[in-house]
Amino acid sequence: MVKPVRKSGNKNPPILSHEFIIQNHADIVSCVAMVFVIGLLIQSTTPLASIFIALQYNVTDTISEVPFYTSGLQDWATIFFYSLICVVIHAIIQEYVLDKISKRLHLSKSKLAVFNTSGQLAIFYLVSVIWGYDVILREKFIPNVALIWRGYPSPMSFLFKLFMIVQLSYALHEIPEIYFQRTKKEEYVSKLVNSLATMAVISVPYFLNFNRLLLVLLVQHYTSELVVQVAQLIQTVDKDDKFTKGSRLLSNVLMLITRLVSIVIAVLTLWFGLAQGEQFELDVATGYYNTPVVRLTMLAAIIVLQIYLTAVAIGRELQKFKEDKSYTTVQKSKPVKKDKSKKIKKQQAVNEESDLPEVDQNTNKNLRKTK
Repeated sequence: MVKPVRKSGNKNPPILSHEFIIQNHADIVSCVAMVFVIGLLIQSTTPLASIFIALQYNVTDTISEVPFYTSGLQDWATIFFYSLICVVIHAIIQEYVLDKISKRLHLSKSKLAVFNTSGQLAIFYLVSVIWGYDVILREKFIPNVALIWRGYPSPMSFLFKLFMIVQLSYALHEIPEIYFQRTKKEEYVSKLVNSLATMAVISVPYFLNFNRLLLVLLVQHYTSELVVQVAQLIQTVDKDDKFTKGSRLLSNVLMLITRLVSIVIAVLTLWFGLAQGEQFELDVATGYYNTPVVRLTMLAAIIVLQIYLTAVAIGRELQKFKEDKSYTTVQKSKPVKKDKSKKIKKQQAVNEESDLPEVDQNTNKNLRKTK
């Protein structure tokens, strides 16, 4: 659980202290990003700064008017720069959107942390889904599904490659956000592992030039996750639980459909489609990795990943069901306990009165009659 970022009462914390860095991390990171931008304006540093800002590995033909790109190791420099931009945008959304909404909702600390996390992810997934479907339509993968595996290794258009760079940059920016968002110490390892696993899942097919398949699978995954995060926001805000059950049911059904469709697309592409033009030797110079070992390993990894995500979602729902069931049983048992306690008190009063002398017992009876 991420603690909500709140400004402390001390307006001027010590410079370079933890509180100072957390409060001003957006300004600090934006200054670091401006160094690369200024370096792009100076002639002597332009070649170095362009590696961080501009997209690399341009393979556009002289005949083609649209620029095309491939992947390479220098992309990590670009990923680093855009991860700084993601940190700044994260802080802007938090301060000017989520904080203003949460102040009106008057949420508790636990719900506020869930609201901030789900709000950030929902905005990212919404932008990624719109952008991803736009690229899919531009590349004409719909309705011609065969283009996903034809022409391997295929170069990427400008928007296509920028989309992939942004996905890796967002995964990378989550590592410093563990510190900036004051994450609890016991959750450091899990958050770090999730960020590194996300980077590995995206970067491996990206640098192996399975970008078209990666694009389709990411858009499918982000669509289901967008509905999950919106359902989480509804559950956090909905105090009367009017829309909670319906949103959770919709997100679970869409999640199962998405996992099944992702497995079908992966099998269709890696098992049947790419097998038509496979080679038995790697060609790193041309970026050709379509060998049986690579294909089958990636297919197995995708299937295992989809099964794992499904198991995690089912386990999460079972845990919520147990919590709801225990909460309802506690609510039902409370009035029974009150009745028992009243009966016990009455019985104790009768026992105490029976221990008194007869004169006192008659006096108590007379007092009760007068009342």
